[in-house]
Parts: sequence; C-alpha cells; structure tokens
Amino acid sequence: MSRSHLFLSPRISALACALVLLPLPLAHASDSASQTDSHNVLTGQSAFTDALHESPGMRRHLTWADLPAPAPEQSVDNGPSVVARPANAWPQAPKGFKVDLYATGLDNPRLLRVAPNGDLFLAESETGTIRVFRGIGADGKPQQVSIFATGLHQPFGIAFYPLGANPQYVFIGDTDGIVRFPYQNGDLKARGPMENIVELPGGGRLRGGGHWTRDLIFSKDGSKLFASVGSHSNVDDSDTHPEEFHRADVLEFTPTGKFVKVYASGIRNCVGEAINPITGELWCSTNERDGLGNNLVPDYVTHVQEGGFYGWPWYYYHGPAGGLQDPRHIGKHPELQAKVLTPDILVNPHFASLEMFFYTGSEFPAEFKGDGFAAEHGSWNRAQRSGYEVIRLPMKDGHATGEYEDFLTGFVTPDGKVWGRPVGVAQASDGSLFVSDDGSKSIWHVTYTGK
Repeated sequence: MSRSHLFLSPRISALACALVLLPLPLAHASDSASQTDSHNVLTGQSAFTDALHESPGMRRHLTWADLPAPAPEQSVDNGPSVVARPANAWPQAPKGFKVDLYATGLDNPRLLRVAPNGDLFLAESETGTIRVFRGIGADGKPQQVSIFATGLHQPFGIAFYPLGANPQYVFIGDTDGIVRFPYQNGDLKARGPMENIVELPGGGRLRGGGHWTRDLIFSKDGSKLFASVGSHSNVDDSDTHPEEFHRADVLEFTPTGKFVKVYASGIRNCVGEAINPITGELWCSTNERDGLGNNLVPDYVTHVQEGGFYGWPWYYYHGPAGGLQDPRHIGKHPELQAKVLTPDILVNPHFASLEMFFYTGSEFPAEFKGDGFAAEHGSWNRAQRSGYEVIRLPMKDGHATGEYEDFLTGFVTPDGKVWGRPVGVAQASDGSLFVSDDGSKSIWHVTYTGK
C-alpha cells in the first residue's frame, strides 16, 4: 500500500540571580545527589536557571508576569560542545534514587516507549532504526537486544494499537508520514512489511531549518490518533509561507489514518505527546521560538485544548490584554490576541523540552503517582547553558500546579561542557524509569531504593 496523500483544508488562520547556588560536583558511579527541600520553590526572576544551578528536588514556578521584554540583541548561537563523559561524571537523582547505565554505544538514541509486555522500544532516528531491549540482567544490562525495523525516515514517535494488553500493530512517526508494522507481544523483529498509513509534512532540520520529529499517541479510548508536527521555521508568518501548511499543529486522525482535523494550532513544536491517565487530556512538551532573548520565550508543557490556539507565530502566552505580540509580527491578526491560551507549565527558555509521560507506577514514592516527567535536551539560543536534565511535573488531581522540579541533572561539566542530552523518558513495567541520552549515546535506568 502506498503512502496515502492528505487532502487537508488550508490552515485556518482565524484559529489560527538574587539567589546564588553552588554548582553540583561530579558524582561517582551510581551515587545520588542530596535532595533539596521539595517545598523550596524558586519564583520570579530567581526561577530562571542554568544547568550548573540545577539540583535534584529544586522546584521553580514561572508565570507570564515574570517574562522580560523582547531583547533580540541577546540572541546567541551557543550550541553545546558535546564531550565524552568524564570518568567521574554520572547523572544526579534525588536522595533515595539510584542511577545505572543500562545500555551505551547506541546510534542517536531518541524517543522511548514501553510495549505492553514490558519490552523497551527505542527510535534511533539518524539511522532509521527501531531497536528493542528486553529485560534487565544481574549486571543491570539488557538480557536481549534486537533490531525491530530499519529503513525508516528519521523515526521518532512509537505507539502500540489497539490499546491494552494485546496490540496488533506498532505505529511509527516518520518525519514524512505515519507507518505501521504488524505486531504481537514479544516480537523482537517486525513480523511483516511496513504499511504506509498517511503522509505528513516532512523534513527539516534544527536552528530555523524546520522541525523533523513526529510523535504519535492514541487517545485514552483509542478512537483518535494524534500526530504532532513542528513548524518549518522559527517564526515565519504562516499566512505567506505555504511550507507551514499543517505545521505547528497537532493533527487528529482515525486509527486507520484518515485525517479528521487540526486538533490544536499555534504550538511551535510539540515534540512529546502524552495522555493524562486521570483526565484523559492530551498533553504536549513543546519547544517555543528563538531569537527574542536569553529569557524569552519559555518552553512549556501543557494540556492541549481541542480547537485551542497557542499563539505561534504571532503571539506567545497570555497577559492581561491577551496574547503577547511577537515583535516580528507587529499588527498582525489582532483578532487572535484574545484567543491565545497560556500553557500549564512554563519551563526555562530554550530548554528544548522533548519526550514526556505521566507516572502510574508503584516503585517510586506514592507522591510521584500521577506526576509528569519530561526530558530537557538543552539550549543553544541562550548565553547561559540550560536544560540538560529530566524534570518532574507535579500534579494535583490530574492538573498541573504550574511548578516543575529538577529530577535528573549533572549532564554538564563545571566548565560548561556537555556530556549528556536527555531525549526520551519512559516508565518500565516495574515502575522504574528509563532515560535515553543522545549525548553519551546511552540509556539510563533510574530506580528507587529508599536509602
């Protein structure tokens, strides 16, 4: 079956530091960092951070009122110098947690998803490969590793369907479409050929050249397939740039690949999707725009309102008078200003927020259940190196508190070199946590020991 072409309607535009912290020391092997008081919440200007001042257990709470005026003159190209992991460097977790190296020597390890039978699926995007890891041996390493499929086009999103204990397919979000493979529990290799389901706007590279990741997730009842497609540009006016058609959107399909609608728009790059198990809402972990300054515009993690408009490219967030105007689009679409939705959780600017999920396990302390986790890949458009961590997203009855908490840090050396860049986060069947890291080309395994 050839990849079907989307017959989609045009984009509807009308929708459409006072507190000084000491850097963390590098840790030995699997030692955990001491936990900061979880009630210590940095707010206002103190909530803006850099990687050397991130500490497991420290919380921050940013709001639109904390945002500075645009300062394009601050915009820098400060991409990380990725180095080999120093011998005494190790990810730092809160007290009571242990971090082990599960797998290394991988090739561009990106998104992780756990199959119903507990196998861990990994997208190695650059090589077009899906890899499967099974079990944990006495040495902490996988008991089996297998190549599930090859020949894909920058795969990222992975979803199992139907929902439940016995899926029949693995869906993959390629950069230019959605494909699926027949699947039964325990398959370490695809049991049949790839089937093309639908085309998506394709291609693009980072730093203004277009977002290429395509995540996939099914609604809680399995009736809807959500595909996230990031913008082609940093902030091009989508009215006059046809390449932005059906980008910076979450698109809704049926499970067979029939286009339904633009579920939400103005989301510059929803890299990671998740379904909140309590509310059933779709959530997105989102990269916001660059070029407006060190502390603008914050990335965010939010529930996604059906039909909602999140501002890109003309506005960001929502102040007293509505959406805050991007100075590169002054005067455009005043009718949309009042429609701009403010995200639930603002994280630091240029964090590059990637995969996320909600914790439903029982291995971590009870207060973790229902909370979210998100991987922060790290900045390039900020003078202060920031991100390079996994964060916890505190929830109350399925709704965000607005805070976020440093959970897994230590991927940056004291002199600002980067050895690790978290991408994927996933909950194992036993309630432990897996984190993929395309800086050290590894997967880390986080367990709770209570010690």
